[in-house]
Amino acid sequence: MELLQRAGTAMEASGDRFDVIVVGAGIMGSCAAYEAAKRGRRVLLLEQFDFLHCLGSSHGESRTIRAAYTKDFYPSMVLESRRLWEAAQSEIGYRVLTDTSHLDIGPAGSSSLQSVLSCCKQQSSLNMRLLDRPALAEMFSGTFRLPEGWIGVGSDVGGVIKPTKAVAMFQALAVRRGAVLKDHTRVTDIKRDEEGRSLRVATAGGSAFSAKKCVVTVGAWMRKLVKEVSGVDLPIRPLHTTACYWKIKQGHEKELSVEGGFPTFDSCGEIHAYGTPSMEFPGLIKINSDGGNPCDPDGRDWTLGASGVLVDAVGSWIEQILPGIVEAEKPVMTQSCMYSMTPDKDFVIDFLGGEFGEDVVVAGGFSGHGFKMGPLVGKILAELAIDGEAAGVEMKHFRIGRFAEEAASSHADS
Repeated sequence: MELLQRAGTAMEASGDRFDVIVVGAGIMGSCAAYEAAKRGRRVLLLEQFDFLHCLGSSHGESRTIRAAYTKDFYPSMVLESRRLWEAAQSEIGYRVLTDTSHLDIGPAGSSSLQSVLSCCKQQSSLNMRLLDRPALAEMFSGTFRLPEGWIGVGSDVGGVIKPTKAVAMFQALAVRRGAVLKDHTRVTDIKRDEEGRSLRVATAGGSAFSAKKCVVTVGAWMRKLVKEVSGVDLPIRPLHTTACYWKIKQGHEKELSVEGGFPTFDSCGEIHAYGTPSMEFPGLIKINSDGGNPCDPDGRDWTLGASGVLVDAVGSWIEQILPGIVEAEKPVMTQSCMYSMTPDKDFVIDFLGGEFGEDVVVAGGFSGHGFKMGPLVGKILAELAIDGEAAGVEMKHFRIGRFAEEAASSHADS
């Protein structure tokens, strides 16, 4: 009897020990858990709310995938991530990604458009092409009415991802590979154990888990949690934003659909607007503008909705670019979401350092454009946690230390 009791105690204790603990079960954390479990590690994925909740940045009906970037390190990352999206879909047996073309539009002299062309010209698979107004009208049946002096840049690599379904896919794949998933488990502390050989992850419910490595991917809560456990103050600002859906005028529904050849798009004129083909809700199209209201993720003002400067700007853009096709007075449906913005809009993916050295990896600040790269970010995080380095990706752009270096440089120049 005593032997059985000792065995039961040992089994219970071993159930609390893992190779990798991932904190935060949005797209980045779910992909990281899957990648670490795929490599045979014992993985625990913790989420403070329900799985697939609507309080962060990984829910809803659509996210775009595009490789058209103004910074030259992103296109290759998007292409590799797209390959990983396809591999995951093949493994699970269903799709979360719908392929489309992609279109950037703006004034011919726009530095953003010129940067897109420059950064992407080395990627032949993108099939980047410059489109004048007649070519654009022919390609998209006259739906886009560009102002005088505007051009388009077309690419074969676009698409729409269903985010909630995608997160669920990677969680299911992680479970298939042996990962343990727990929701309603809010992490309150991460520290080294008394021997200093492993990490102890404590939760608000009083439970604790130990692991060799920890990956923190808590989205809009990154700044809060990282400062609490380490004192490091990451310049990641949470923003409450609103996705807007606008009514398509009767008779134009087919033109703005995937089946009608309508692309994902990004407009870099005076108003920055972006959107997807009509596919989420019949007769509606998603068109947004970047930005939002700074907030405490635990104290958001949920009354903020379809009003204000950003929404009015999108309405003006619709009147100018899609006249007679989309009703521009106001959106007919909205969904709240979160951005986690860094000063340079580049990601944070790095070892936390300090007392944690390379045993805690953090990833955040995806600044409204990271979802599409979730599978690759998850792979990078698993490699950093397990191997101490990530293969094939230049990580200098995502270091925590860059913010201090930029601040020092600005101070020296002043």
